[in-house]
Amino acid sequence: MITQIEKRHYSIEEYLELEKQADIRHEFINGNIIAMAGGTTNHNEIVTNLCLLLKPILRQQGGRVYTENVRLWISDFNVFTYPDVMVIASNPIYYTDSQTTVTNPVVIFEVLSESTRDYDQGRKFGFYRSINNLQEYILVDPETVSIMIYRRGKSKQWSLYILNEKTDNLTLNSLNLELSLNSIYEGVI
Repeated sequence: MITQIEKRHYSIEEYLELEKQADIRHEFINGNIIAMAGGTTNHNEIVTNLCLLLKPILRQQGGRVYTENVRLWISDFNVFTYPDVMVIASNPIYYTDSQTTVTNPVVIFEVLSESTRDYDQGRKFGFYRSINNLQEYILVDPETVSIMIYRRGKSKQWSLYILNEKTDNLTLNSLNLELSLNSIYEGVI
């Protein structure tokens, strides 16, 4: 069981092998391995609510929902990361033969925290924008009712939409469905 990763440049193969033995999850950014922060109960409630809301609908549509234990490979930046929630519209496309890492989400949700907020809104979003399948990137604030939706347009343009009322509905255009903020924040706020 590995808890501490030595600071040095790693190959993808070394990272994947270390990650098999690790007690906590780590991101891989172009040779650097970074420990991921733990979540709060609000974070966990939101992730659970999203999965409970999405799973029945996706089952009917033939889609899949994965949580923070399934890795995402972003080839353009040589990055492995663990989004809080990923939606795949059909069957997953895996990195190599392993079923631990996918490459084709259409929607990614990240639940913000003080330690990851700037990264999730900045550099990580830059990584995510390179994923050809990705249509919507949603940031959920677990401390206040606030959801930011980044939606892909034409010519690599992304539009931002902000919801901040519990009576609002989050529309996921890529999946043709709506989720109420009241349901997303159930048990949280």
